[in-house]
Amino acid sequence: MNKYKKKLGIALTAVLTATTISTAYVTTGSSAAPSEDVNVIKNDEPTADRIDQLKDIAMHFYWHGGDVQKAEKEIFKGITLKGKFDVVENAFKEAATIDPLDNNLKISLASTQVIQKKIPAALQTYKQILNIDPDHFDANLLYGTYSKVNGDEKSYKTSLAKMMQIDPERTKEYIQKFEKTEDIMDTTFNTEIPEGIPQKDHAIIILGYALAEDGTMKETLIERLNAGLKIAKKYPNSKIIVSGGVPKQGITEADAMSEWLIEQGIEKERIILESKSTDTVENGLFSTNILEKEGLKDVTLVTSASHMRRALTVFSEASDLQDKINGKNTERDFTNMVYLDYPSIEEAQEVTKDERMVIYRDLLRTSGIWQYPEMQR
Repeated sequence: MNKYKKKLGIALTAVLTATTISTAYVTTGSSAAPSEDVNVIKNDEPTADRIDQLKDIAMHFYWHGGDVQKAEKEIFKGITLKGKFDVVENAFKEAATIDPLDNNLKISLASTQVIQKKIPAALQTYKQILNIDPDHFDANLLYGTYSKVNGDEKSYKTSLAKMMQIDPERTKEYIQKFEKTEDIMDTTFNTEIPEGIPQKDHAIIILGYALAEDGTMKETLIERLNAGLKIAKKYPNSKIIVSGGVPKQGITEADAMSEWLIEQGIEKERIILESKSTDTVENGLFSTNILEKEGLKDVTLVTSASHMRRALTVFSEASDLQDKINGKNTERDFTNMVYLDYPSIEEAQEVTKDERMVIYRDLLRTSGIWQYPEMQR
């Protein structure tokens, strides 16, 4: 994220503003658009520069949004843009037109289509990669995974067969990941404090939720904290990891959560802040690293019911990755407690197609398949 924030003053000024403009996006983290007129990508720039400019536009809008109408009028003329991800998608489409053999650009385009739930369009984009490079493992994996999500088991199995030809061991690993993920989707949610939690080397991990612009916590995060507080009181030997790093008014989610727990009587020494993550995947990767450093084995995850299956998938994969890196087998046990953000527990237990898509997307991201290769996990 910081890389693209820092580049705004250079790349976006060059791309989005007139050559004599002295101001661009005024403050880091702002989604305000330039106050001056914008120009299209210049055709008298080297190929790599034009592609880089489009990638910078895409990553800026991915993170911060911007003036979509201005982008529609000045950069992507003749294309109707409905939101920031339309800008991201069309920036990668344009870049892939400039260099049609750059598969990373096509993967980035397909990822943006997945985010917008345009699964058939994403599958077609992956297919274009495979038409050029049939042995591209990641493209086969992505095509197969989203075919599965889309209900096309035949294409999924065909992709697996091709992957087995390319890299049998890696393919077997992904089959195991998919099987574990399907099991996680059958997880029963706990709305009350789970019983039998280990008294030693156990962590309660409370996952963050975006703060309001003034740095205060929203209801969802407070409800997650209330659930975590109940467990913390019943199991006083458990450490508490608060995970969330997106700052508002200089306050991260982890900062706000820690302060709240201390105000409720939890000892400061029990609380460990994970204040760098920007999404669920990073919650999992960074918190698991803390577990390893602190010698903590088993985990109770606390989050909203609508988020729990994805969180469990990510944390399970992150734990396996940590074990692989360290050459060990932790056999970490995950339990859960949810804030019920559904009308009923029966409705919460149902897995929709959209949720399945996001779960598999984040599984792949956690496993090392970046959404935007070399730019954004």
